[in-house]
Amino acid sequence: MTLDPEIRRILDAAPLVHLATILPDGAPHSVTIWAAPRGDRIAILTGPDSPKARNMRRDPRVALSFTPVDAPNVPVAIRGRVVEWIEGDAAWEIIDPIAMKYIGQPYDRSMDRVVLLIEPDKQTVGIG
Repeated sequence: MTLDPEIRRILDAAPLVHLATILPDGAPHSVTIWAAPRGDRIAILTGPDSPKARNMRRDPRVALSFTPVDAPNVPVAIRGRVVEWIEGDAAWEIIDPIAMKYIGQPYDRSMDRVVLLIEPDKQTVGIG
């Protein structure tokens, strides 16, 4: 599925994104993350052994929600699945530009990180 151009624009502005994954017992797990468009996918970063990483390894289905920085009354909702895990130098090439948008500097290299690419299955902008 092609990433909606409006969603791409909103993600480029570095909104805080809520990621929902599924815990082993089937309960939802939601955390706030950074995200960025990468082609028609959405890139996120996390620790390789974090609860969300473990959840997505077991079940790649996810939901994302956020609002535009300039219009917090416009909801954006995405359902999709993790389709690729990127590690090592290739991950850092994606992580640093994301960190620059959110904190204005490269990400701390003392923390082990991976990038996950999410392919959207359903995308909604606004109430619909």
